[in-house]
Amino acid sequence: MTDFDQAVYEYLKTVPRGKVVTYGMIAHAIGRPRASRQVGNALHRNPTPVVVPCHRVVNREGRLAPAFAFGGTDMQAQLLRAEGVEVINGYVDLMKYLWEGNS
Repeated sequence: MTDFDQAVYEYLKTVPRGKVVTYGMIAHAIGRPRASRQVGNALHRNPTPVVVPCHRVVNREGRLAPAFAFGGTDMQAQLLRAEGVEVINGYVDLMKYLWEGNS
C-alpha cells in the first residue's frame, strides 16, 4: 500500500454513513487536487472495503461508479440505500447527500 492509498483510505473513513464524496473532493482533501483518477485506482485496491467505505464515492455529477470494484453498480447502490441514501437511475442527489466536512 502506498502513502497515497493510505491517505485516501484514512480520509474516506471520516465520511459519515448516509453521505457521499467525489473522487475530486478526496484528491483535494489529501493535498493532490489533480489526482482524481489515482483516487479511483486506490479505491480499486482497497484491501478492507468494510472498513474503508469506498461505496460512498461518486463522480462529480453524483453518478455511481460503473466499475465499482466490490460488486458493481448494483452493489454500490444497495450499500448506499442501506445507509439511507436515495439512488435514482444510478445517481445520487449531491445537493442532498454530499458531505463537505474535512474537504
